[in-house]
Amino acid sequence: METVWTALSRGTERLVFEGLVPETLYERMRAPSQEGSFPFPVKYGYCAVGRIEGPADKEPAFVFALQPHQEHFAARPESLHRLPPSVPPRRAILAANMETALNAVWDSGAGPGDRIAIVGAGVVGLIVAYLCSGLIGCEVTVTDLLPERAAIARSFGAAFAEADATEPGKADVVFHASANPDGLALALTLGGDEARVMELSWYGTRAVAAPLGLDFHVRRLSLVSSQVGQVAASRRPRWTYARRMQKALSLLADPRLDALITDEVAFADLPGALPRLLAPGAGGLCTAVRYAA
Repeated sequence: METVWTALSRGTERLVFEGLVPETLYERMRAPSQEGSFPFPVKYGYCAVGRIEGPADKEPAFVFALQPHQEHFAARPESLHRLPPSVPPRRAILAANMETALNAVWDSGAGPGDRIAIVGAGVVGLIVAYLCSGLIGCEVTVTDLLPERAAIARSFGAAFAEADATEPGKADVVFHASANPDGLALALTLGGDEARVMELSWYGTRAVAAPLGLDFHVRRLSLVSSQVGQVAASRRPRWTYARRMQKALSLLADPRLDALITDEVAFADLPGALPRLLAPGAGGLCTAVRYAA
């Protein structure tokens, strides 16, 4: 299989790059086709789009696969997910992020009419905003330290508020996706009584202080983790991993999602670019890795 695009999954790959995967989770955090063992360096990645060449008189088919950054790969047919005709190969690198966001929305129980707050306008947080804005009657507000991300949030149908302009105690559901303890602290202030606060961030070996004092117990908040390694419990009896991935791919048909891909680098230049792309505070959202045609 010839690789045409991969995505740098900045949050997880930064932790891998910095050697912050906990030793107790080495096996569980292995990418499906990882080569080598933690800590870094390892061959890592799980957002690849490949091309299958067909007969000369037919167009090639494109598939998404949980494969590392590499020019070619071999994979079992059942691990390949054919792209819908409406999804271009470059945008399909967002499939793993879409799958994570979809699972998180399922885990949250969010429904029509809810007030939904999202703290952290990275790729996953913004895709959660995109999905929740499609729920009828929902009021979706995204909060981030970077005001330049407001335009994307608004293009998805969500409002944008800076941290000091949020309304505490109003949200029915809160998603935290900033990977920053300060963001978690803010998220815990936004939920109303009995609200569910979804933790989407993964911190690796970093210790995180969660402020569970103040009125956390009085408001009976639920702090719930969401992780894509299992299908959400509410869907698990009926949904397989393959069905979830195909749905994630079909949800990428909207051209507005192209705004989430803000950088592009050639595969040959990736080793030298990684320190810049994975540096703390690096700008941009998703980086697309381009392979020779």
